Order: sequence, then structure tokens, then C-alpha cells
Amino acid sequence: MSATVRSWRLHLRVNSTEADLARMINPVVRGWMAYYGAFYRHGLHPLPHRISTYLLRWIMNKYKRLSNWKKATRAMRDAVARHPRYFAHWALAKPAVR
Repeated sequence: MSATVRSWRLHLRVNSTEADLARMINPVVRGWMAYYGAFYRHGLHPLPHRISTYLLRWIMNKYKRLSNWKKATRAMRDAVARHPRYFAHWALAKPAVR
């Protein structure tokens, strides 16, 4: 799973909107959640953190005013508060923000 997430190269898709990213990754993540959630729940543990890290890097690359971790994590926290079901992996665990 993590190799697949890495191959998406989310952090480099600065021309995409968050809706484009959600449309791209949500069906795959929901499938993983359905399968691994039933048969190998422990295998899902690193998934939300990995995807959230790539989304934070995407935020930092797309929005130059959010180019440090503190501002990017605050923006991610605000996005989760506004739209808690926007990305499928947020149902597993909310992004860890400092």
C-alpha cells in the first residue's frame, strides 16, 4: 500500500485541486479500508499518516504562504474541521497535527 501511495506523487501535483486529489485517491483508499479493515486491520495503521504527510507536502508546495509545517498543519486541521469526510482516510484517523 505504501509503495502505491508513494507512486501517486501527490506532493508534486500542484496543478490539481483538493477535489481532484480526493477524486483520485478516495476510491482506492475506500477499497483498501473495506478489504484490509475486514481481514487485516493492523495493515491499515500506517496508511492515514502516510497519505496525510503527502497532503501536507502538497499544501506546502501549492500554497507558498503555507510553506512551513506549522502553517500547513494548521491549514490541514482547519480543512478537517470544515469537511471531516472529504478524504476517505480521515475516517480512520484524523491527521496528527501539532
